[in-house]
Amino acid sequence: MEANRNIGEKFASGKTVFSVEFFPPKTEEGARQILRTANKLRALAPDYASITYGAGGSTRERTLEYGELLREIFGFEIMPHLTCFGHSKDEIAAILARFEEGGFRNIMALRGDPPKGETEFTPNPDGFAHANELIEFIRKNYPRFGIGCAGYPEKHPEAASLEEDIANLKRKADAGADFVVTQMFFDNSHYFKFVEKCRAAGIEKPIIAGILPALSLKQALNFKAMCSSEIPEKLIGRLAAAKDGDGAKAGLEWAAEQVEGLRSAGVPGIHLYILNRAESALELSKIIRGK
Repeated sequence: MEANRNIGEKFASGKTVFSVEFFPPKTEEGARQILRTANKLRALAPDYASITYGAGGSTRERTLEYGELLREIFGFEIMPHLTCFGHSKDEIAAILARFEEGGFRNIMALRGDPPKGETEFTPNPDGFAHANELIEFIRKNYPRFGIGCAGYPEKHPEAASLEEDIANLKRKADAGADFVVTQMFFDNSHYFKFVEKCRAAGIEKPIIAGILPALSLKQALNFKAMCSSEIPEKLIGRLAAAKDGDGAKAGLEWAAEQVEGLRSAGVPGIHLYILNRAESALELSKIIRGK
């Protein structure tokens, strides 16, 4: 199959770039779920799909395997995630060579999180400590690759301030990242303020808004604890008032309002964290594409 194209080129059209995120399955049922979802989403023809890379590279082989399946069977432009945590420079080079041989031409370059049970980030002594170092390595050795990086509208949990975090993002952009994909947020004002501060700091790359439709109040509160994402009181009220089984509907309605506001403001792209489920993407794609 023909190799993927550089995703960075898609922003030149001025249309809202629409993308979804998958994660590699860990079980047989999970494998069936991701394939069922991909089949349902094939008709939507998202501009690209990303696939995550487990903490410490724990899903490296499945990231490659399912990335290939999503590309070859369903025709998606694929952007595999790649984290530098735990890998030496030689290991990173070998992984990138495999991605290139597999026909991938885009990478979501991340520092990554420690494996389960570890709380502190300790880089490989012969590896990279920060995402900007990984991005610089990719840009130097694979100049044709499109490179995405992560941005945090409400700051990374480890950053002392949003300004410090944006300075870190500037280093990633300067190292060669083509675009930024944000962490999920539930209040659009955080995104707009973040973009404004990024532009003031000299970051001119497209900043894609990351949206996750909450499936329940419990899930939303878990994300708040894990990612430090603010959950608006109005959304908490809607999720709390939802009847049994209707939490996902309330969360989807909230996400639809977010997407409508983002699209109306002319954002360059919207990235849906779909948790390997098709329903939210099927509904929200209509708004993203103005149908």
